[in-house]
Amino acid sequence: MARAPAEAEAAVIARVRAGEAEAYAQLVRAHTGVALRAAVAFGAGADAEDVVQSAFFKAYRSLGRFREGAAFRPWLLQIVVNETRNTVRSAGRARAVAGREAILRGADPVIPESADPAVAALAEERRTLLTAALDELSEEHRRVVTYRYLLEMDEAETAQALGWPRGTVKSRLNRALKKLEKKLGTTADGRGADRREAGGGERHE
Repeated sequence: MARAPAEAEAAVIARVRAGEAEAYAQLVRAHTGVALRAAVAFGAGADAEDVVQSAFFKAYRSLGRFREGAAFRPWLLQIVVNETRNTVRSAGRARAVAGREAILRGADPVIPESADPAVAALAEERRTLLTAALDELSEEHRRVVTYRYLLEMDEAETAQALGWPRGTVKSRLNRALKKLEKKLGTTADGRGADRREAGGGERHE
């Protein structure tokens, strides 16, 4: 009977910690995709591959301090996010908005080539709106939404990656989603609250 993924991963980590360095390649293969997505989502832009390579190297050197029984992915992504911050800070750049649009495309279901072009255009517009709305959130709200939904981590993994209690993840995620809903609701059709407040004769109390 095959072992569960978590058990198999723990066995690989144990082998690496025991001195079997080549086993680390299995962890690299398994987590490179999500690590790249995280680096791009948090602003690494064109430096994403370098950030991930550095993060994997630092994770390898720190594996002796990895808590036995913990999930590897959230622990690795903490390192990826820290490396991304350092890279962005040292380069003096703002977050890469275009890069986050790319991560959103990767997170969305692929639209078949046969789909109605209007449907594809609408999906693209929604991605652009979501990217802009995320960009307006506070850092902690943007991080919790990115971990939970764009990187598809469960609540426990999100809590581990952020170093927050699960209750904090729930409350901040709830507030972040409400803010996103408000931002998207007032901009999705290009009109929103501003037009209503300006009058225009569309509402009659």
